[in-house]
Amino acid sequence: MAKIEQTVNVNSVSRISAGTYFKGEVSSPYDMRIDGEFDGKLYSKGRVVVGETAKVGGEILCDNVDLWGSVKGELHVKDTLTLKSGCSVDGGINVRRLIVELGASFNGTCKMITEEAYDKEIEGLELAKVLDGGAQKQQPSAKK
Repeated sequence: MAKIEQTVNVNSVSRISAGTYFKGEVSSPYDMRIDGEFDGKLYSKGRVVVGETAKVGGEILCDNVDLWGSVKGELHVKDTLTLKSGCSVDGGINVRRLIVELGASFNGTCKMITEEAYDKEIEGLELAKVLDGGAQKQQPSAKK
């Protein structure tokens, strides 16, 4: 069986670098990596990587998460959340698949969901509408 490797275009990855503090809302159709501090709401149609030096407070909504740093808040993950050794999560998790490595810390609640349940959760979110073009596209007005 042939192994298919997925490549990532590094120019499409959004970053919050170590030493950077960001407060607010972020949405991206691409992968994101956080190594600094983020406080707010983050929506990505890709993978979110929370690096070892990262501190996240707020809410993350995305397809997949690899977590090495710390998160205080809510994680809504369409597919897989991987809690790496040394990470900490204090809050709620809604996820389809959860992988917890030895040495990871999790204090909170976990709800296993389907992809359909995730899609329903993000339905109506302004951040998601922007990525889908809903907030940018104006419907032509009907002529009377």
